[in-house]
Amino acid sequence: MPSASTPTTEQVETFAADGVVCVRGLIDLDWIEQLRVGVAATLAQPSDRSRLWHTDEHGRESRYDSQVWKTRPEYEDFIFNSGIGEMAGRLMQSSTANFFFDAMFCRMPGVQFRTPFHQDEPFWSIEGFQTCSAWMPLVAVAKASCLEVVRGSHRWTERFHQHNFAELTGDKRDDVSFDDGYVPFPDIEGNRGDYDLASWDMEPGDVMFFNGRSIHGGSGNLAEGSELRAFNTKWAGDDVRVIFRETGMDPDHRQAMTEVGLAPGDRLGGELYPLVWSAEGASVLV
Repeated sequence: MPSASTPTTEQVETFAADGVVCVRGLIDLDWIEQLRVGVAATLAQPSDRSRLWHTDEHGRESRYDSQVWKTRPEYEDFIFNSGIGEMAGRLMQSSTANFFFDAMFCRMPGVQFRTPFHQDEPFWSIEGFQTCSAWMPLVAVAKASCLEVVRGSHRWTERFHQHNFAELTGDKRDDVSFDDGYVPFPDIEGNRGDYDLASWDMEPGDVMFFNGRSIHGGSGNLAEGSELRAFNTKWAGDDVRVIFRETGMDPDHRQAMTEVGLAPGDRLGGELYPLVWSAEGASVLV
């Protein structure tokens, strides 16, 4: 199947300035169909990481699953062979791209639940500026239902008190507690006009790339008859290092990292966090 292309100079500059860019038609529809097969299989047989985020009064559900890339060949093939890693690495202006983990988001038709605004990196067991999420809808998504990203927020220096997602899932494994050393999270939903929010009408094959420090949320407010299925891959570049946070982590990779010999300060690598792409001539430590 055709693989993703490299970004334009304008796309690299937009990602650097805004922390988010939407790349149209990047992924061939054969890959999209392959991922649809994988997601359907995962919904039928969820992993231990599966979470029910929300159920409305009509029984309509919002579900999440992650770290399932080794359970289905459709995901692993896409991660290594679609070119998405190279695209992420070049957008991050990194000489390497290591795969971090995957996440799938599924909402039944008509669901109005929106993911609370948050940043990803404060939850992760890694830190660094060169991180990237590649959010891919597997069905058409209207702008009103799309994920929203606050442009430029990846460069804000405040350490924000993030939403505790255990309040949504009811699962203590998702418990991340931010102390008084963190400032209150801005009320973006209540003051939408004060922020530059990026979102788009998106078709299968379009990809939204955003920095792990970018504030984002949403992907709810679905029209009757419109569902959401999105596959998200997370990527780490040259400056990213392992960290075990006292606040907690979601997902918490501490045990898995320790078992394969990774410690705070190390670069990602090995079978769990494989190097998927490196620039020609790059010196890579794995």
